[in-house]
Amino acid sequence: MAGKKAIAICQLGGVFKTLDDGSLSYEGGDAHAIDIDENSKYSDFEMEVAEMFNCSPNFMSIKYFLPGNRKTLITISNDKDLQRMMKFHGDSSSIDVYVMMEEVVPDVSNMPASRSSRTTLSEAGLLTDPTPCVLDDDMDEISPRVLLDSTFDIPNDLANLNDEIPIIPPSPSPSLPLTISLPPTPKHTKAAQQWQNNITGVGQRFNTVTDFRDALRKYSIAHQFAYKYKKNDSHRVTVRCKSDGCPWRIHASRLSTTQLICIKKMNPTHTCEGSIVKTGHQATRSWVAGVIKEKLKVSPNYKPKDIVTDIKEQYGVQLNYFQAWRGKEIAKEQLQGSYKEAYGQLPYFCDQIMETNPGSRVTFNTKDDSSFHRLFLSFHASLYGFQHCRPLIFLGSVPLKSKYQGTLLAATAPDGNDEVFPVAFAVVDAVSDDNWRWFLEQIKAALTTCHGITFVADRETGIKEAVCGVFREENVHHAYCLRSLSDQLIRDLTGKFSHEVKRLIVDDFYAAAYAMKPDDFQKCIESIKSISVEAYNWVIESEPVHWANAFFLGARYNHMTSNFGEIFYNWASDANELPITQMVDTIRSKIMELIYNRRAGSNHWLTRLTPVSSERLEKESIKVCALQVFNSGEQFEVRGDSIEIVDINNYDCSCKGWQITGLPCCHAIAVIGCLGRDPYDYCARYFTVESYRLTYSESVNPIPREEKVMAEGFSRAIVTVTPPPTRRPPGRPPSKKVGMHETNKRQLQCSRCKGTGHNKSTCKEFMLT
Repeated sequence: MAGKKAIAICQLGGVFKTLDDGSLSYEGGDAHAIDIDENSKYSDFEMEVAEMFNCSPNFMSIKYFLPGNRKTLITISNDKDLQRMMKFHGDSSSIDVYVMMEEVVPDVSNMPASRSSRTTLSEAGLLTDPTPCVLDDDMDEISPRVLLDSTFDIPNDLANLNDEIPIIPPSPSPSLPLTISLPPTPKHTKAAQQWQNNITGVGQRFNTVTDFRDALRKYSIAHQFAYKYKKNDSHRVTVRCKSDGCPWRIHASRLSTTQLICIKKMNPTHTCEGSIVKTGHQATRSWVAGVIKEKLKVSPNYKPKDIVTDIKEQYGVQLNYFQAWRGKEIAKEQLQGSYKEAYGQLPYFCDQIMETNPGSRVTFNTKDDSSFHRLFLSFHASLYGFQHCRPLIFLGSVPLKSKYQGTLLAATAPDGNDEVFPVAFAVVDAVSDDNWRWFLEQIKAALTTCHGITFVADRETGIKEAVCGVFREENVHHAYCLRSLSDQLIRDLTGKFSHEVKRLIVDDFYAAAYAMKPDDFQKCIESIKSISVEAYNWVIESEPVHWANAFFLGARYNHMTSNFGEIFYNWASDANELPITQMVDTIRSKIMELIYNRRAGSNHWLTRLTPVSSERLEKESIKVCALQVFNSGEQFEVRGDSIEIVDINNYDCSCKGWQITGLPCCHAIAVIGCLGRDPYDYCARYFTVESYRLTYSESVNPIPREEKVMAEGFSRAIVTVTPPPTRRPPGRPPSKKVGMHETNKRQLQCSRCKGTGHNKSTCKEFMLT
C-alpha cells in the first residue's frame, strides 16, 4: 500500500434506487474528482469536498460502498475510516464516494417568548425567505410559520443561529413583508423538510398540472397547513389556504404555446395556525401510496396501523386507518400491477405459457358477460413427470385473498421419495360442484391415461359425483380423506363427551382405517361401540369401502389424508394476494425451482431405491430374523406372531402389507431371501431412483413478463376478460368459523359428582344434600 493513490469520485444531489436483488443504484446529481492517497487527512478531504460543492461541512455525511456489496453504505467520519476505504478498494484507481446533506434541527422547544414585547425579527437583523411563520399561542414551541410583523422577544441564543439559517433574498414583490423560515422543531420531522422549497414563488415552472399539484401537496405538508382549490382544471390551478381570513394564495396556469405550468401569482403570507396535523386533508391516497411504496416492496405485510404511526412520526400528518389502507392498496397495485388489467391480459398470458412450455394444457372460461369464470393449468413437465409417479392424486382447495377472491383448486401426487409433486391447478370464481367437475374433466383431458388412478379427497358430494361421472369408463377410485372424516365424526356426535373421550374415539377410528384385515377392522369399531353406539353407527354408515384399508378396492399406498400437498398450498397462500397473472407466474416459478432442485439433488443418490423407500425396506428386513419360512409348493407359509401366506409370483401376502404399500413386507422379504433373490427386484417401479429422475427430467420454462409486451398483447386480445363480480367484502375477515369450533369445545365436568355440563358451584346433587 505504500504510496497508493486513488481518485475519489464525489457525487451529490442524486437519489438511491433499490434494484430487484436489493442492491442500490445511484442516479442523477453532480460529480467531481478529488485526488487522495493513504496519507490524506479526513479533515482536509472533508473541507475540499465542502468547498467543491459550496456547502457547509457541518451538514455533510460522506459514504461509500464496499467492493462487491452495493447494499450497505459505509460512513467516513475520521482518518481511520478514510484509510480503511483505501485498503478495501485495493488496487482500484477510482473510488465512488457519495455526499449526503443532513439538516441540523436546533432544540428551540424551551426558548422563552412573550407577545407583550415589541422587539421584531427585522430589528434583530435577520434576513428571511418568503415563507411566513407564526408563534403558537401556548408559547411552548415555535411552529414552522412565524409572521414577521408579529412581535415577540428574541432570545439571545437566536443570534447564534445566523450560521444555520440560510440567508435568502426577500420576495421581489414590494407588497410582501420580510419573513423567515425557522428550522422545524422535533415535532415536525426530517422526512417532510425536503419538501419545504417545493414551491419557490412566481415564475417557477412545472412540466404538467399533475406535477404542480404534487409539489403543492408536499409543500403544504412540509409547512403544516391545509388548502382548498378555487379553480382546478387541465390548464390552470388556483388555491387558497383553507383557514378563513388567511391571505395565502397561489395561482398557476399554462404558458402559451407550451405544456408547461407556471406560477403566475403567489401570496406566501400565512396568518393561520394550520390544520393538517389534525386532519391530514392533503394526504391523499396517491400521496400515501408514494410515501410507503418502497417500504411495502421490502415488507409486503406492512400493516395500515403501522403506516399511520410511521407517517405521523415522519411527516407530522395524522391519518386514519382507512386512509392508510386505501393508500396501501394503491401502492400494491403500482408495485404488482392492476388487478383488473391482469384479467384482460389473461388470454395473451395463456398463449405465452403454451408458446414457452409446449405440451402443457392451459384453458380458461368466461361467463356470458365476459367476466372471469375459471382457469386451468398443467405444465408439460408435470404431465410427463406424473407418468412415473404412483397413480394417486390428492385434491384440495385454497381460498384466495385477492381483491376479487376466488379459490385455487390443486391436484398433487406423491413422487418416489414421498414428496409432493404438483400435477395441475385451477383458479375458479367459487367452489361448486360444477367447478369440481370441470377441474376433473381438464385433468382427464390432460393425462395420457387415467386407468387405475385413486383420487384422495374430502367426502364432498360434488367431488364424489364428479369422480364417478367424469371417470365412469375408467377403473378409477375415490378415497375419502381420513382427517376430514374424523373431524366430521366429532362434529356430528350429539352426546356429551369429554375431550379425552373424543380423542379415544378418533384413535380407534384411525386404527380401523389402517387395519389390513376385516377382523382387525371389526375389533376397532367394536371398541368405538363400547364408548358410543352413536359413533359406531356413524362409522358403519360412512362407507368404509372408501376409506378403510380392509375394504378399499383401489391402491392408495397407505396415504390416508388429502393434505399431502401442503407445500403447494403454501405457495398459493403466499401469492394469492397478487393479480391473477402474477399469482399464476409465481406458482410457475415455484414449480420450476422445485423440479430443478430435486433433479439436481437426485444426481448424488447411489442406491437403487429412493432414500425414503430404502429406509422402509430396511425396517421391514430387520423383522425377518424372527420369522420361519415353509415351502408349500407354489406358495410359502411364513410363521411369526401370525401365520401368513406369500405368493411371490403374484406379489401377494395375506397380511396385505405388500399390496397396500408397493414394497415387500417382512414376510415377502423372508421368502425372497430363502430363494436367494434380491428384494429390490420386487419393489414397485415408482420407488426406484430411475423413476424419480424421470419424474423430474422435464423443465418448466420461464414466461416473458415485459410490461410493454403484455400491454400490446392485451390490446390485441380477441377474447375480452373482465374481473369476476365477486369482490372481497370490506372490513377484517373473521378469524375463525364459530360453528366449526363450538362443537369441539371441552365440556364442563363437575369435580363433585363427575357429571358433565356443569361445575361444582351449580351441581344440583350437591345442593340437594
